[in-house]
Parts: sequence; C-alpha cells; structure tokens
Amino acid sequence: MLVFLLALLAPVGAVRGWSQQISSTSAEMLTLDQAIALALHDNPSVRQAELEVGKSENRVAASRTNRYPSLYAFSLAAEQFLKGDVDTTTTTQTQSVFPAVGPFFSIPVTRRPTFIFAGLISLPLAQQYNIALNIRQAEVARDTAREQRRLAEQSTIDSVRQTYYGILQTQSALESTQASITSYRELDRLMSDRVAQQVSLKSASLDVKTRLARAEYDAINLSNELATRKEQLNRVLGRDIRVEFRVNPTPDADGFPADLETTRNRALDQRPEVREARLNLRHAELDRRIKKSEYIPEVTAGFTYLTFRNFDEFVPKNLASVGLAVKWEVYDWGRKREQLAERDKAIEQAKVRLRDTENDVLSDVSDKFRKLQQTRQALIVAQLGEETARESLRINMNRYQVTAALLSDVLQSQSTLAETNHQFQQALLNYWTARSELEKALGEGN
Repeated sequence: MLVFLLALLAPVGAVRGWSQQISSTSAEMLTLDQAIALALHDNPSVRQAELEVGKSENRVAASRTNRYPSLYAFSLAAEQFLKGDVDTTTTTQTQSVFPAVGPFFSIPVTRRPTFIFAGLISLPLAQQYNIALNIRQAEVARDTAREQRRLAEQSTIDSVRQTYYGILQTQSALESTQASITSYRELDRLMSDRVAQQVSLKSASLDVKTRLARAEYDAINLSNELATRKEQLNRVLGRDIRVEFRVNPTPDADGFPADLETTRNRALDQRPEVREARLNLRHAELDRRIKKSEYIPEVTAGFTYLTFRNFDEFVPKNLASVGLAVKWEVYDWGRKREQLAERDKAIEQAKVRLRDTENDVLSDVSDKFRKLQQTRQALIVAQLGEETARESLRINMNRYQVTAALLSDVLQSQSTLAETNHQFQQALLNYWTARSELEKALGEGN
C-alpha cells in the first residue's frame, strides 16, 4: 500500500517543475534564445532579406559615383571607302567614282587604313543637385529594405517562439499523461492482486485497465504530436528536420508592460510596418523633388582630346578642347507639369497608407495588450486551482490511510491534480505566447 501511495504522489513534483525531459539525454539541449539565434542565421526568409539589404547598399554606392567625373576612351580603325587624288596644279580635283553610280563628289585621300583615338572627361555641374536627390532616394530604399529585414526577423522570431511553446505545451501534456500511466499501472497491479484474493470486484479491475489503456493511447498521440512539432521547429531553424533536441521549460511569468498608451507609442516608434510606410512617404517626396529638378538646365564641363593617325597632311594630328555643354528643354508641352501632378498624388497616397498602417498597428497592439491581461489573470486562477487540487489529494491520501476515504476518492483527487497541473502549464504557456505576440506587435526583437 505504501508503494501505491508513493506512486500517486510521483507526478506532483514532476509536472510542476518539469525537471524530467521526454527526449533522450544524449540529445542537445536547445534553449529558446539558441533557437532564435539559429533561425536568424539560417532561416531562408531572413537570408533573402539580408541579401536584399546588401543589394540596396550596392545601389547606394553606385549612385554616389555619379558625382565624380566620367572618363571615356574611343577608338576607330577604318579604311576610306572612296579613293581620290589631289591635283596640285589646278583648283579642280579629280572626281571619285562610286561603282555603278557615277561621279558625285571628290575626296583628296588615297585608300589606306586610318585610325582615330579620342578621350573625353566630363564633370556634371548643375546636375549635382539632382544627383544628391537620387542618392538620398537610394538611401531611403536601403532603409526600407532594412525595415523589411527587421519584419522578416520578427516574423521568424515569432514563429520560433510559437513552435517552441507548442513543443513545451505538448511535452507538459505528455508528462502529465505518463505520470497518470505510472499511477494506473501500480493501481492495476494492486487491483489484480485484490481480485485474485477475492477482495475487490473484477469490474473495478477492468475499470482501471480501461483507464490505463486510454492513457497509453493518449501518450502515443502526444508523442507523435511532439515529434511533428520538433520537425517543424527544425525546419524554421533552417536545419535538418531529423536533428534531435530537448527544450527548456518556460520561465515563470514576470513583469508586465506599462500602460496601454505607452505601449502604443512604443509600437509607433518601433514597428517595421510604420517605419516602412514613413520611408515610402519620404521616397515619394524625394521622387517629386527629383522630377522638379528636371527644370534645371544640364551643365557639364568637359575636356576632349582626339588624335588622328595615317591621315593626309591636311588633317590635324591632334585636337584638344575644354568647354561647357548645356542642355535645356525649352518647352515640353506640359509634360513635366503633369508628371509633377502625378507625384503629388503619389505623396497623398503614401500619407493615406501611413495613417492606415498606424491605425492597424494601434489596433493590433491594443488587442494583444488586452489578451496578455486576460492570460495573466487566467494564469493566477490556474495556479490557485493547482494548489487547491494538491491540498485535496494530500487530505484524501491521509484519510485513505486511516480508512476514512475510499480509493475512488484518492483516484479522483489524483486525476484532478494531473488535470490542474496541465491547466497550469497551459496557462503559463498561453501567457508567454501572448507576451510574444505583444512583443511582435511592439516591433521588438528577441
């Protein structure tokens, strides 16, 4: 009888502290922080976002080179298509004849290979303002890519947390079920002996066997669910789904966010969607300024150098010049005006999207804040219920020892304690899940 009573008490400390793990001790211990770090390093979505940030940084660096002088080199190797001779005794030149066409002009060059080499250095002057705007626009696009990376990271972190907490929840239920199996097996052994001694009815023994079989069936289902959740977490971490690991129990609930208004303000400052919407507005404003800068004439300072080889003596051997090139579209038939109007509407669209995004974020934060309050209160209720069930089991066991309580009362108390233990762990996990959702709504990382 003493062994049976000890078996009933066994699940009390095991479920409460989660000191025992289901997996083999040889498997790695994976904490939540380690899982998040692995996901941020190897998750495909995060890697794609990081590469996009790298591409945007390359575009910023490339746009900055437009401020500097451009250097070009040209060369031309050719042979004259027409042949002509120069008559030095008269002002009339012999006529060159194009085959099958007849005489139409004269060219005083003999047919032979010729070469032209040229170099050009040009520096934009008036365009520097437009270039600066384009650089700033590229930087805004880069910042937008960074916010998209933050969004991918936060989505990944939230996915890791939800899956990790799901594993803990399933593991808690499995531990509670296994503890019940241990109790039912000891009870089944005891009842079988009593039936053999004709002290208890066979129906009581069959009832215990039925409960044992049902608990074993539940344990199989929970074990399969636990294996599936671990495979899902491995996939989120970007590694082989067959990697075995163990998880740490969730910490106790501690702390609580500040008032709702402060939480909302933090979300507006930190949420990637809001930052991206603000950057899109900035991008639209810069796009309008770039379009408006097209009214400024293009002024370019240039230096040109040409050298001719194998030409006749009358062609200069070298030419060099320094000057300014001006390009200005005097009249565009209202094209720029209409394009500016289009940019104005794009700015208004960006402002509308920003307001709508801010309202979505505020609504999301309010919902997650209230849900966290509810789960916090539910956790307090579950904890009190667990303490009540434990005390009830202690009283019934003491009464059973002095034959003041039936065995069915002890079994009912043990089942109630196992259920309240599971409810407490469920409430604790629900709290941390709600806490994770609020952190995501705030735009916070790990």
